[in-house]
Amino acid sequence: MKKAYKLSLIMLLAFSLVLAACGNKSNSTDNAGSGDATGGAAKSDVKIGMVTDVGGVNDKSFNQSAWEALEKVQKESGAEVKYLQSKSDQDYIPNLNQFVKGDYSLTWGIGFSLADGIATVAKQNPNAKLAIIDSVVDAPNVKSVTFSENEGSFLVGVVAGKMTKSNKIGFVGGVDSPLIKKFEVGFKAGIKAVNPDAELLVNYTGAFDKPDLGKAAAATMYNDGADIIFHAAGGTGTGVFNEAASRSNSGQTAWVIGVDKDQSLEFGDKVTLTSMVKRVDVAVEKVSKEVVDGTFAGGTEVLGLKEDGVGLADTSSKNVPADVIKLVDDYKAKIVSGELKVPSE
Repeated sequence: MKKAYKLSLIMLLAFSLVLAACGNKSNSTDNAGSGDATGGAAKSDVKIGMVTDVGGVNDKSFNQSAWEALEKVQKESGAEVKYLQSKSDQDYIPNLNQFVKGDYSLTWGIGFSLADGIATVAKQNPNAKLAIIDSVVDAPNVKSVTFSENEGSFLVGVVAGKMTKSNKIGFVGGVDSPLIKKFEVGFKAGIKAVNPDAELLVNYTGAFDKPDLGKAAAATMYNDGADIIFHAAGGTGTGVFNEAASRSNSGQTAWVIGVDKDQSLEFGDKVTLTSMVKRVDVAVEKVSKEVVDGTFAGGTEVLGLKEDGVGLADTSSKNVPADVIKLVDDYKAKIVSGELKVPSE
């Protein structure tokens, strides 16, 4: 009897160890800023870190696009990826240094507001590899990726100019800066190209992480007669969508043109007219894979319509008529060929 009891205990212990071992083989990506979803790829020694701006990794915009790209790189290459969220600009250099001092193979700064931090850390750590979105940092160990946002914004301006019923269109920006001005200027040029009588209402909220400010700005514009609003405001733009949804549910026409990602996937086709997609994900994936492959080099890369770095979301035909899509394609061809130059300031 004692022998049988001891044997049962041994078998139970062995079974418990097997279960524990299986439980430690999770392929899920956690929510604490890192991931281990290799999807079957052999684990790599490459480590890639990403520092967000104050918009955060769940901004439904470019920070989120960048992180999704790194998750894809991880699954395909086995590289380790991690992000750090910045609550204020005071966090940028400490967050960047945490990755650099941790011997990460590449450290990303997402957004133009990290430019000074990237420049400082790159100079202090000449052997480290860094990269930045939306700004140019002149350092041999930094890859800078910028976009022709004015070109993509011109195309959604064509959509807005053709589809407005009130001849009043809104633009909600985040921080008033040369980058966000490119969105506004290109958008206005697209509107005027097809509808010179349309009026553009402009509001800069001063923030990329304040949905309440976006909601208030949108409410004012819709009250003033705008029926379409294009936002370039990161997480603040969530408030624009929230205001549009509230009005749409009450029977009012209130369209939003999304930015960076296809925002209809998040906010629905009922209020999302189209989105000006900015392929931050493509840029982050491309440069990160260069580190994995050992081909990384500093320098600057500009992605516009010609490089498919910007453009309309693939789902645009759900709400944009075929004749307007055709007109957009005609203008795109003129921009790509150089026949039409879109202003940027």
